Amino acid sequence: MAQSIRPSVKRILFLGNSITWAGNYVNDVEAYLRLQFPGRQLEFMNVGLPSETVSGLSEPGHAGGAFPRPDLHERLARVLEQTKPDLVFACYGMNDGISMPFDKGRFEKFKDGINWLHDEIEKTGAKIIHLTPPVYDEVRGKSIGYAAVLDRYSDWLLSMKQQKKWEVIDIHYPMKKYLVAHRQVDRQFGLDGFALAPDGVHPGETGHWIMARAILLFLGYKEVARSPSVIESLKRIENASQYLKLVAERQNLMRDAWLSATKHKRPGLPVGLPLNEALTKSNELQVRIDSTVRASVGALKGVRGTSAQ
Repeated sequence: MAQSIRPSVKRILFLGNSITWAGNYVNDVEAYLRLQFPGRQLEFMNVGLPSETVSGLSEPGHAGGAFPRPDLHERLARVLEQTKPDLVFACYGMNDGISMPFDKGRFEKFKDGINWLHDEIEKTGAKIIHLTPPVYDEVRGKSIGYAAVLDRYSDWLLSMKQQKKWEVIDIHYPMKKYLVAHRQVDRQFGLDGFALAPDGVHPGETGHWIMARAILLFLGYKEVARSPSVIESLKRIENASQYLKLVAERQNLMRDAWLSATKHKRPGLPVGLPLNEALTKSNELQVRIDSTVRASVGALKGVRGTSAQ
């Protein structure tokens, strides 16, 4: 059931793996929603962590044997204590089957982890909205049979809408439908392999927009169904590309700061600025973002006022 962002919500947290860490869909959602609420102080926080699972599993030789996959169980309490979200979007599953054929034991670990996550978020008084896993592309990836695994993980999450009245947004099947349709068109013209994710896992801008669009549609913004790209959805902004760049710059700054402040244990990530320093820089960027939004909203009102005379 669609819902908008409730007035009581001020702090919105995104949890997930490397796809969330990349942040494009988070940036798209923030950029769009700021236009809908130009006077509202909303904080969008991305703490996605590459390689992470909610199942606690890791395949042999992950990352060349350098480190096992991070487990959300290890850091969630610190993240929630510091970020204090009112609303959480959680996107897990892509890593939880550890790129192997379906196994009942692994599936149960995923379900246990998702149930645990749901309960932990609700204990804080925050609301959680689950996202189904993104699609896995076996043409570009190396794990044969893994697409069907994520179909089953997605089906289970979607079943929780009826069984437990959870709020679940399906990004998996919209991505799969788009991928199949565009690949079929390419084949008609003898072209080789349209892809949303060059490596089968990590989607590019189009894939992230499909994810963002599903979230926005769930929140009630039906007009985005007609937008083929995030830039098209932001056409109210005079320079949408620059606006989105500012949003992404602030998000990347704060993502790295939040990850460092909450003491993640994954090697190889950028070290974020100390949180106070990052917040100062973030506020400077936010002033520019807010100014862009106000100018665009003001200009739109002026055009409407002129046309009404």
